[in-house]
Amino acid sequence: MNIKPIRSPEDLTAALLRMEQLWGAEIDSPEGDELEILALLIEKYEEQHFPMPPSDPIEAIKFRMDQQGLTPRDLEPFIGTSGRVSEVLNRKRKLSLAMIKRLHDGLRIPYECLLASV
Repeated sequence: MNIKPIRSPEDLTAALLRMEQLWGAEIDSPEGDELEILALLIEKYEEQHFPMPPSDPIEAIKFRMDQQGLTPRDLEPFIGTSGRVSEVLNRKRKLSLAMIKRLHDGLRIPYECLLASV
């Protein structure tokens, strides 16, 4: 195992190629350990050089609706009346903290995804 920090795009490419070679290695084997360490190094490099903007709360809600086959009517227990659901989904009303809590508790949408609107 010859692991070193990832400091450049070339280092990243080499690490990704090595990771591809190791893919599927058994956990707790030398190759599996190397794969795990490479994954951590790649993740750290990508966090620093390719930061992800915060997710859009409305897109997170729509994604969950799509995943679970929900309609706007299904959101009423979490957001309120059908008019309020429509306003939220059409970005005419921001999510309140109470709505965020109910969406998180009821639909398991992560707080980080919902709090960008507050």
